[in-house]
Amino acid sequence: MTNRAETLPNHSQASNDEYAVGGDFTTDSAPDGYLRDAVTNSVRGYLQQLDGQMTTDFYSLLLAEVEAPMLKEIMHYTRNNQTKASIMLGLNRGTLRKKLKQYGLIAPEQKQD
Repeated sequence: MTNRAETLPNHSQASNDEYAVGGDFTTDSAPDGYLRDAVTNSVRGYLQQLDGQMTTDFYSLLLAEVEAPMLKEIMHYTRNNQTKASIMLGLNRGTLRKKLKQYGLIAPEQKQD
């Protein structure tokens, strides 16, 4: 089975370092649960800051806080190639475009008169 990342453009080591939060690693050497642990720690920190207060619509808040930067980084990684980004994310290209517009990562299409 071919690794999809092999078809992406090569990035310099300096560029790849941007993606290594807290250290230099690739997806092959990333610790299991790395993203899960990052989300868990962030959610715990947010809840601690609430100091017992209730919040509403937390699910939407969390999705927006995770999805927007993820999309931005994937688009940067694929050099704004929506087809490659949609393959990496496992999304339909139309769904990707909708999400990019939702977070202001691409301009909405203008109506043709």
